[in-house]
Amino acid sequence: MTYCVGMLVDKGLAMIADTRTNAGVDNISSYRKLHTWSVPGERVLAVCTAGSLSVTQTALARVREGIVLPDSDAPETLETAPTLFRAAQILGHALATVRATINTPPTPAADGLNVNASILLGGQIAGGAPGLYLIYGQGNFIACGRDTPYLQIGELKYGKPILDRALRADTPLSEAVKLGLISFDSTIRSNIAVGPPLDLILIPRDALAGEERRLEADDPYFRDLGRRWSEALAAAHRAMPNPPWLEDASTAAGTGAAGGR
Repeated sequence: MTYCVGMLVDKGLAMIADTRTNAGVDNISSYRKLHTWSVPGERVLAVCTAGSLSVTQTALARVREGIVLPDSDAPETLETAPTLFRAAQILGHALATVRATINTPPTPAADGLNVNASILLGGQIAGGAPGLYLIYGQGNFIACGRDTPYLQIGELKYGKPILDRALRADTPLSEAVKLGLISFDSTIRSNIAVGPPLDLILIPRDALAGEERRLEADDPYFRDLGRRWSEALAAAHRAMPNPPWLEDASTAAGTGAAGGR
């Protein structure tokens, strides 16, 4: 499995993906799941993938070769898409076509294969605003909005609470990256199917360029962030009052014991 998150805030976009894949506890390996397409000064696009590795790798290979959409006669790629919306259509068509091909014609063996897959697409093309899309295996997709300025794929449940509580559209881009990494720390602690190295891309608004970084398991900042987050959570819960009904029950129990003596 995997975990990927994209965060779209007013000042730009950040996307993070882990690299762990597994086909059982005795078959764990690492594959890059964050892929980028860039034309300096004209566009920068980032794609995160989750689900069946064979499906997503084949879909991306087809996208690099060029996809002919139903409303066009010419192959299109992420380097030629005029808008992010069109780029999402290209990826969606490729993903849906690959999934359908695996089970055509339908066979019991094909039916037993896990062909679930999903994609996050983020970036900016000159003349348009930064954007973030979640593309489903069937080819349909949704766009990220200001009310919930992030999208996730893969093992999303462990890292979702911190994003729901703290991430806003006006969150500074550096803070968004920090929240995203806390989200990953929470996920890695709770799910063995997600793990480092982590790949990250930062795309400031209107820069039309991205800054990529890989965080290894022993990355000093990521390790320190996880330690500080654990300590902050422990201090926060200790600072909160106990339920008053537990205090009342303890007092009543103490009074009863004294009366019995």
